[in-house]
Amino acid sequence: MKTCDGPVLAADRTTKAGLASSIAAQSALPCEDEGSGSEAFRAIDRMREALSAMATGGLSPAALTLAFFDWSIHLASAPGKRMELADKAGQNWGLLLTYMAAAATRPDAPPCSQALPGDNRFRAEGWQKQPYTVWAQAFLLCQQWWQNATRHVPGMTPHHEDVVSFTARQWLDVFSPSNIPFANPEVIHRAMETGGANFTHGFRNWFEDVGRLAMRQPPVGTEAFRVGCDVAATPGKVVYRNHLIELIQYAPATEDVIAEPILIVPAWIMKYYILDLSPHNSLIRYLVARGHTVFCISWRNPTAKDRDLTLDDYRRLGILAALDAVSAIVPERKIHATGYCLGGTLLAIAAAAMARSEDQRFASITLFAAQTDFCEPGELALFIDHSQLHFLDSMMWHSGCLSADQMAGAFQMLRTNDLVWSRLVHDYLIGKRMPMTDLMAWNADPTHMPYRMHAEYLQRLYLDNELAAGRFIVDGRPAHLQNICVPMFVVGTERDHVAPWQSVYKIHYLTDTDVTFVLTSGGHNAGIVSEPDHPGRGFRIALTRESDSSVSADEWAAAAISKDGSWWPDWVAWLAGHSAPERVAPPDIGAPRKGYPPMDDAPGTYVLQR
Repeated sequence: MKTCDGPVLAADRTTKAGLASSIAAQSALPCEDEGSGSEAFRAIDRMREALSAMATGGLSPAALTLAFFDWSIHLASAPGKRMELADKAGQNWGLLLTYMAAAATRPDAPPCSQALPGDNRFRAEGWQKQPYTVWAQAFLLCQQWWQNATRHVPGMTPHHEDVVSFTARQWLDVFSPSNIPFANPEVIHRAMETGGANFTHGFRNWFEDVGRLAMRQPPVGTEAFRVGCDVAATPGKVVYRNHLIELIQYAPATEDVIAEPILIVPAWIMKYYILDLSPHNSLIRYLVARGHTVFCISWRNPTAKDRDLTLDDYRRLGILAALDAVSAIVPERKIHATGYCLGGTLLAIAAAAMARSEDQRFASITLFAAQTDFCEPGELALFIDHSQLHFLDSMMWHSGCLSADQMAGAFQMLRTNDLVWSRLVHDYLIGKRMPMTDLMAWNADPTHMPYRMHAEYLQRLYLDNELAAGRFIVDGRPAHLQNICVPMFVVGTERDHVAPWQSVYKIHYLTDTDVTFVLTSGGHNAGIVSEPDHPGRGFRIALTRESDSSVSADEWAAAAISKDGSWWPDWVAWLAGHSAPERVAPPDIGAPRKGYPPMDDAPGTYVLQR
């Protein structure tokens, strides 16, 4: 109902205000039919969805069905698109027949189609010979056609387009020639070498893996990487523990140290020792060896009893509690805060809230592969829409947490060629175990996610993008990233399927401070674990000052300085440049008189929880 533009009498205002208050009060009251019975009905739906998830691997059938209905209906009503696909199919057949004719007379004939970047299935020498090269080219042309068929369908919802294209690619990969024993030249060569014994070895490997999976044992080879001995072995002590974290302070390795300590906030979706792997590639050991006092949070592995932990609990019991401990152990010194993945996102939220309340304990902030704007979160968003979120919510409501194998399955689906099919071919068809590495062993040591926290994270950040929009509420007030005034060092990785670097780069648009941005080679984990002397590494780096004009991610990449090697030395130099010039004596381990006594040796006890 419209209101007039004229003056409103005070009595009218009072009446209207009272009416509005009455309506609001009545709307806040529960409806007559929304008692415990309604909750029981909702519980039935949740139970049904949780049981369905056991058969679907956690994917919402409704979400997939909606996506494919959207695609099929719009494709059926687009004659031009169908004519385009028919024309493309004819062109691909022509290209394949022309290539086959050329390859019959010239073995070095150029291919008619190229594999997508990062697809290494057909790079081995055997794939360059006939008839294997023809089979590979036919598959790549088919893959290209399906890419065209599932993209740019007029009127289709972009999210549904992404889901359909991704699903079609996953199904097509099942039938890749590389996965078929008699079509893979590497498998055939191995069978000829061993007289077929490779299939016997492969069956034995498969049987062993199935047994370990049934017994909930880690994969073969992980026993060579013992936590606290072979990995996570940097000396230190647990100096604080609460229900959610253990705080580790690492022992100094130099006679004097940089005055400002470093606090590392890893993601709770992973064990913290991704940053403290083997001695040669441990970022924590690298920092300590260069005179830094390093503290690191080790998150508790939650169980169903922790189902009601919230995102704010992780901020308060995690970051803020750790900050209080570090400030007590190294008093009167500001802190270099470093966050990785989800830990970086939470660190940005905490820093914004602290800046609003004029808490000035940070000297700088470093973010590793951490998103603050989720409008373009990458392929992980394929699993996040309202239907899928409701499905996940029911699963977690039933179990109290999101299990480790469900999370691992989602990440593996993003890179099936690297993480699934290549291993199956190597272990089961070629019959040789892929060598286990420290990074692979760490990846096989997953964690859980509490129900309420994970539901809040997906809804408020992924779906609603509250942080970038300035609507994320902390302690009753919005946490604005623009309030952060300390310098930032932000790292993105080129092949990140979890936090695409273009999304990480958007921190430039959300803060009013100096940002040094690094784009490094590698993926979400390998790009961060990028120690000096690691072959094939490189990165781009540039400083954007507060007063500089904003540029796009592509413009930044074109103008940034390219360097070979690891970005670690540049970060250490940046930390030194934002620290006090004088070095000081190392602080004591812990502060017993202040309530922070040294306890267990690093890596502590929480990291051992499964």
